[in-house]
Amino acid sequence: MSFDPLEEFSAFAVADCDANEETRAVFRLSLLDWLACGLRGVSEPVSHITKQMVLQEQGAGEAALFGGGRAPARGAALVNGATSHALDYDDTHFAHIGHPSVAVIPAALAVAEREGASGRAFQEAALMGVEASVRIGVWLGRAHYQKGFHQTATAGAFGAAVAAARLMKAGETLMQHVLGLTATRAAGLKAQFGTMGKPYNAGLAAQTGVEVASLVMGGLTSNPDALRVFGETHHGEGAALPKDWQFSAVSHKLHACCHGLHATLNALEGCPPGEADVIEIETHPRWMSVCNQSAPETGLGAKFSYATVAAMALLGHDTHRPESYSDALMQDPGVRDLRAKVQVSANDALSEMQARVRVTRGSEVFEAEHDLAAWQSPEVREAQVKAKAGALLGAQATDALWTLVTENAAPSEFGAALQGV
Repeated sequence: MSFDPLEEFSAFAVADCDANEETRAVFRLSLLDWLACGLRGVSEPVSHITKQMVLQEQGAGEAALFGGGRAPARGAALVNGATSHALDYDDTHFAHIGHPSVAVIPAALAVAEREGASGRAFQEAALMGVEASVRIGVWLGRAHYQKGFHQTATAGAFGAAVAAARLMKAGETLMQHVLGLTATRAAGLKAQFGTMGKPYNAGLAAQTGVEVASLVMGGLTSNPDALRVFGETHHGEGAALPKDWQFSAVSHKLHACCHGLHATLNALEGCPPGEADVIEIETHPRWMSVCNQSAPETGLGAKFSYATVAAMALLGHDTHRPESYSDALMQDPGVRDLRAKVQVSANDALSEMQARVRVTRGSEVFEAEHDLAAWQSPEVREAQVKAKAGALLGAQATDALWTLVTENAAPSEFGAALQGV
């Protein structure tokens, strides 16, 4: 029996949410993580620039913006998506290598505020949206990503549209038009990595979801078959839609840089700090074209550089802290000298979530490897995400946000939290 992507995806998109409690618990952590990343990201230039543009348009104040202010839902989704991805510290799903929360949750919250949805409806729509983004990302496959498309922006736009359309109570026929119209708007390139264009990609995905769902619910029609054509024209592999829930396998970042670097940084944690003669890193071949900038000159570029983060870690610069990735540090002679001693090689025997390091200091050699896919108890994961949020915002603010999340607070209450009220 042939696989019909439109029929499969639209049926899932309008179905009752049957996620188990484990998946829902992981989503609650991702919602907290998204809030923390967005609230801490308000000082980043991309946040200021997108917010200034949206506020200058002086549209209806339908939804809250991170850091204060209100804007039309579409503009709020853009600003909040870009702001929450500005630090590159948000969750990642390795099934398709994308950041689902920063594309989907901003769209879901903006529409939920505008529509007056309940807290439960907001969270359930967002959960269905992030799951849809992962499933569509799996359908598009690695070929889509390797060709240069940013799955956060492409698959994320479909997930954002699903979440928004659910909150507007779209049936299956309208959902098919939503998916078809999203196919003509979803866009984003990996060429933007290391620049403000990368978080902008996330904002675009969120904005697209709100825009497309709103247009279709207002009567605009599309060619639903455009979903299939999107896969064909964007180097999609056409893999079958996963039947089991995927989102619970999402990874939460503990270092404020590209997730492709995290296994290396975790492997280096046991290495005594200091200079080195040679630092050898082995990683999956896929990351060689994603986060292997050899000598970035900016803090944003450092987030995509094995050599730089390895040097930072060994010299005692805390890679967990967003402020460590500064333009000034990229001019530091110690960092520049040590990163020149880093050798990165591809090893296809390693998975995308594994890395191996070897640090040589005279006759002393440190060797270690790490696998991000290693099992982690729910209790440990929750503690880590809460600790990260606490480091970004403080314990009191984190506790207040966690209460909103676990009590299914109304979207307006989340909006107030975004504004710092």
